[in-house]
Amino acid sequence: MRIAVDAMGGDYAPKEIVLGALRAARQFDCEIVLVGDEEKIKQVLAGERDWEKQKVTIRHAAEVVEMDEHPADAVRQKKDSSVVVATRLVKDGECDAVISAGSTGAAVAAAQLVLKRIKGIKRPSIATPIPTPQGATLMLDSGANVDSKPIHLLQSALMGSVYSELVYGHKTPRVGLLNIGEEETKGDELARETYPLLRALGEKQVIHFTGNAEGRDIPKGNFDVVVCDGFVGNALLKFGEGLAKTIIRLVKDELMNAGILAKLGALLVKPALRKLKKRLDVTEYGGAPLLGVNGCVIISHGSSNAKAITNAIRVANDFAKSKALERIQSTIIKEEILLNDLDDN
Repeated sequence: MRIAVDAMGGDYAPKEIVLGALRAARQFDCEIVLVGDEEKIKQVLAGERDWEKQKVTIRHAAEVVEMDEHPADAVRQKKDSSVVVATRLVKDGECDAVISAGSTGAAVAAAQLVLKRIKGIKRPSIATPIPTPQGATLMLDSGANVDSKPIHLLQSALMGSVYSELVYGHKTPRVGLLNIGEEETKGDELARETYPLLRALGEKQVIHFTGNAEGRDIPKGNFDVVVCDGFVGNALLKFGEGLAKTIIRLVKDELMNAGILAKLGALLVKPALRKLKKRLDVTEYGGAPLLGVNGCVIISHGSSNAKAITNAIRVANDFAKSKALERIQSTIIKEEILLNDLDDN
């Protein structure tokens, strides 16, 4: 596998991006193409003695899409930006996947303008894994679309189900619709309109729809795939990230202020606490796939460090090897008439 990495995207680019990519080149069976300002990338690599022995190359890109720029306009105007050049490498067949920790909007725009949407897909969807006791629940959409329609949620459910099956190994992924209650009549207009359509999709055995999912069901692992509007999904995702960090901080504070016996007890449970921190650490998941475009695209958090980028490359590698993209393409084409018919009724 050959992975294109937007070396200039992210709060800590290019240093953390380059170091994470180099670490991935050492650990995984893949080649890395670092895309961005060649001089700045080489300055980071200069501190790594063995980088020239790794499967790492550099593709120069003179421009960068900044976080405050309008995503679609910037992508159209900055043809030589790192995110556009990296995405084009996938379009041209030079790379199998692309990763960016820069502007999410720019990464989504580049994917749609350069790679194009899969035939039949109305809008792509970001599929973010949420840690659970059993592994992870895949939440779609977590930020690509903030004004979704029922057809968008239907397609997200189908794409998420395929990805969950092929990448996470769930033979019959349980699909849920995020709502404020279990009853079919609960929720806003979008939820009430989408529920019977997902149920119909389940009755035709296209997906395994198991009903409404409340917010607490996601971290419990009661569903394998949960679909929602991107505005809600993104807010839920960031709340979860903040809550996890707060819990870890509170535990540390309480232990520091505890008595000697509690501190001794803390030493005994320290290995377990480390494991817990690792399971809640967003950097362990690296990035989320953008499903619905003709290519493997991984979107990483803007604050990604080297560890997160390394794991994002692992995710990209798994995505490309799983053939989930090909299955999604064929499934959408097969079910396109059914999906549109359901949405029109």
